[in-house]
Parts: sequence; structure tokens; C-alpha cells
Amino acid sequence: MQEHYFTDKHFDKLEQLEIGEYDQCSFQNCNFSSFDFSNFSFNDCSFQGCNFSLATLTKTAFRDTHFKDCKMLGLRFDSCNIFGLSFSFDTCQLDHSSFYKLKMKQTQFKHCQLVAVDFTETDLSSAVFDQCNLDQATFDKSLLEKADFRTAYQYTINPEHNRIKKAKFSATGLAGLLAHYDIEIDT
Repeated sequence: MQEHYFTDKHFDKLEQLEIGEYDQCSFQNCNFSSFDFSNFSFNDCSFQGCNFSLATLTKTAFRDTHFKDCKMLGLRFDSCNIFGLSFSFDTCQLDHSSFYKLKMKQTQFKHCQLVAVDFTETDLSSAVFDQCNLDQATFDKSLLEKADFRTAYQYTINPEHNRIKKAKFSATGLAGLLAHYDIEIDT
């Protein structure tokens, strides 16, 4: 199958794409639900108002890719091409997605819903979780050093099973760090 190359293109309201490499492209209001993105490459691209729920991401490359107002339920980011992997998320629904064992230093999550997301063994050094719902998200053997959780909520992080040196938390979020000790905290 021949791959195609696209640069500086705008795509609107699509439901499928040709396999290839997309550089500095923008995608708006596209419905890619259950679409197979295997071996696609997105470099410096933006997606706004798109639905990626249950899409296949096998060996998909995301480099400097920004997602805004996207529905991204049940995605296996851990199957992506890890070379140069970098993305940011703004007002996205990422429930039940997996970032297992990925290196995601300085990743920005703003106003995102991250319910039951798997961050097991993920490197989230200096990541920012700004106004994010992390209810039932899994952090186990995760690298969270210098990560910012000050405005995040509903998280449960066991400090004994994760590296949290210099991570930032608010006083109201401390209960999420102490939940594993089965103690009662009055606020």
C-alpha cells in the first residue's frame, strides 16, 4: 500500500483518511470512531472537536500533536510509535485509555476527563494535570516527579508505589495521596 504525504492541509468533517504522513495539518469535527490509524504519522498537527473513540493506534506516530475538545475513549496510546511521541490534550475525554509504560515528560492535560485511565509505569515527569478528573486512574510504578496535580481532582496516588519527588499537590488533594492508608481526614 502506497503512503501519501500531506502538508499544511485542513480537513473538516471526515470519517476516514488515506494512510500516510500528515505534517502541520489541522482536523476539525472529524468522526474517526473505530478507525484504524495503524502506521499513520502526524507531525505538528492539531485535532479539534474530533471523535477518536476506540480507534486503533498500532504504530501510529504523534509528534507535537495537539488535541482540543476531542472524544478519545478507550484508546491504546501504549501501542503508538514511541519515537518522538509528544502530544497535549485540552478539554478532551480520555476515559478508559491506556498510556502504559510511555515516556510523556511535560505532557499537558488541561480540563480533561481521565476516568479509569492507565498510567502504570508511565513517565509523567513535569506533566501538568490542570483541572483534570482522574477518578479511578491507575498510577503504579509511575514517574511523577515535578508533575503538577494542584488543580486535578479525584485522584488516588500511592506515594509508596510511585516516584513523586517535587510533584505539586494542593492541600485539598492530599486525601488522594493518603487514601491507601485507610485513615479518616476531616476538612
